[in-house]
Parts: sequence; C-alpha cells; structure tokens
Amino acid sequence: MFSRKILPYVALTLFLLQLLLMLLSWILSAAFPVDSIRSLLSPEGLRWFLGHFVEHIETPVLVWLLLLSLAYGILSHSRLLHPGKGYRERRALIITLLLAVVIVGVFLLLTIVPHAVLLSATGSLWPSPFSRSIVPMVAFAIILLSTCYGMISGRLESLRDVYEALLSGLRSAAPLFLFYMLIVQIYESIRYVFL
Repeated sequence: MFSRKILPYVALTLFLLQLLLMLLSWILSAAFPVDSIRSLLSPEGLRWFLGHFVEHIETPVLVWLLLLSLAYGILSHSRLLHPGKGYRERRALIITLLLAVVIVGVFLLLTIVPHAVLLSATGSLWPSPFSRSIVPMVAFAIILLSTCYGMISGRLESLRDVYEALLSGLRSAAPLFLFYMLIVQIYESIRYVFL
C-alpha cells in the first residue's frame, strides 16, 4: 500500500529530473562552449529530443513488458500456480503439464538439433534468433498454458474471460510503462548531453 502512495511522487521526480537535465544542459553548454556538452534546449537538441522520442522508447524491452504483462494477467486469473484439488483442476493440471512437455519439446527441436532453425549461422545459441526471441516464446508459452488450464478447470469459462484476464495484466503493469518511458528518456538525454 505504501509503495502505491509513493509511486506518483517517484514519477513526478523522474519528470522533474528530465526538466532539470534540460535546463542544466542549456546552462552547461553556455558556460562551457565545447562540443562535449550539448544543450537539449537548443534547436538541435529540441529536434533530437522530439524527433527521436519514439525511437528511444521502441526497444525490445517495451515489447517484453507488453508480453510479460499479458502473461502475468492470464497466469494470475487462471490460478495455474495455485491449482485446486478438485477433479477438474487435477485433470486441467495433467493436460497442461502434457502441453508443457510438448512446448519444451518443440523449443528443443528448434534449438538443440544440428542446423536448428533458431540457432545462429555459426550454430550457437547466443547471439541467435533464439536468444532474441526467448522472452516472447516464454510469454506465449505461459499464455497458452494458463489459457489451457483456465479453460479446462473452469476458471476461464469463455473467450471473454480470457480476454479480460489478458487485459488485467496490462492494467496491473501500467505503472511499469510510465516508469519505463521516463527512465529511457532520461538515460538517452544524458547520453545526448554528455557523450
């Protein structure tokens, strides 16, 4: 409860730090007219800040946040991590475990065998298509397994329930998106001004 009360102040502090950095960059670039310090309030700085705003935010981390938020929502609503002891829950858990084995088998076939699709050109896992797609693959696996368990156990009774569970993950992760945006912009602004 305490952390929820303080989060708006943390967000405001990050926003004010961005404004302070903009002002500080202007003062330092005027006081020390060297190429190593660039002003965010100069015409070039404003063009950079506004022109690259979206580019700075559109990183794989943003996609990971989105996918993991969806996975968290359906995982928590399906209660896969807290299965009941009834017949439907046991049957759902067994089917979900079998599906998990199939998913792990597919992942292994895509990565372990020689010349596997997700290996790099040199045959390694890092860096490779596998390493770049591990978070999305895990998120999709969680979504699939949670949906399977939820539908069979009766915790998710309809497509609407699945949809609402996915959206609940986005709702609960909304503060992360705001903080991600603020932190990325401050980081990129510091790099622009000083590096």
